[in-house]
Amino acid sequence: MIDKLVAIEDRYREVSMLIVDPEVIADNKRYATLMKEYKDLGKIVDLSKRYRNVVDNIASSREMLETETDPEMKEMAQEELLSLQEEESSLQEEVKVALIPKDPEDSKNVIVEIRAGTGGDEASIFAGDLFRMYTKYLETKGWTMEVANLNEGTVGGFKEIVFSVSGEDVYATMKYESGVHRVQRVPATESQGRVHTSAATVAVLPEADEVDVELNMSDVKKDTYRASGAGGQHVNKTESAVRLTHLPTGVVVECQDGRSQHKNYEKALQVLRSRLYEQELAKKQAERAAERKSLVSTGDRSAKIRTYNYPQGRVTDHRINLTLYNLQNIIDGDINEIIEALKVAENAEKMKEGQA
Repeated sequence: MIDKLVAIEDRYREVSMLIVDPEVIADNKRYATLMKEYKDLGKIVDLSKRYRNVVDNIASSREMLETETDPEMKEMAQEELLSLQEEESSLQEEVKVALIPKDPEDSKNVIVEIRAGTGGDEASIFAGDLFRMYTKYLETKGWTMEVANLNEGTVGGFKEIVFSVSGEDVYATMKYESGVHRVQRVPATESQGRVHTSAATVAVLPEADEVDVELNMSDVKKDTYRASGAGGQHVNKTESAVRLTHLPTGVVVECQDGRSQHKNYEKALQVLRSRLYEQELAKKQAERAAERKSLVSTGDRSAKIRTYNYPQGRVTDHRINLTLYNLQNIIDGDINEIIEALKVAENAEKMKEGQA
């Protein structure tokens, strides 16, 4: 492990020299990539310094125990050694996690698509609940959200809503939300008081840069139309809404949330790139998951990942068999405990894979 840390420190010094090189600074893409690497390596280097400092202090304490004759000083050295060994054990775990190869997509912003599934009107209402849950969670993270497209349900919620999220390492956190979310409750539309099961699908796509996807614009058909909706700001009299169709794949993207056709076109283009990029990424993730039989990140958007059971006030994440009895807090945006548990589970998988 020390050898790995030394290699990282060497690379950190190398990158720190490169980012002040005028030729590198002139190349925007390379400079941005190196700055990201510099920032990521810096976190590991700080951890490395703390760990190596503790290892050195342990050696000094052991040396003192061997050479010291004063009983009181020896006792102090023994206490310090025990404390340092505990710190070493804790830092070792941190270092192991830090050395796990990161998903290259983790630093990206995301496009989130929520769609009502089985369950009719109740599914649309649930899709709206999920959107609200994410909105509140994103606020706690200090991330920025922007709606690209929405299709409102007839009694509330959304048949579909698409929005982008910008911030630091957004995909690293939000990627765990992809999949089928199921709700069990008495719908507001149910007069008999029976519990129904409905579902909504969440897709989290890493936002694709132009360099990630080579998009031939001659393959993209553009249509414009009047924005529609339940009224108010979502209805206008000009053709500001944009529909893009990628002819080779049949992928269709719509954007009608903004009043400017140009802005809607730019948003739709971003979503289209991200969907095409995610298709390729999903294949790789599925292959990777099949190889290591991953429970956490399968890349399978049709997999049922979580159930929200209102009568029992519980939420269960089926990937890691985690059940929490604080449904109201979770639906109010407090999903951090679930996401952290998923991160720990995936890191454990990766560590096992590295030892295999």
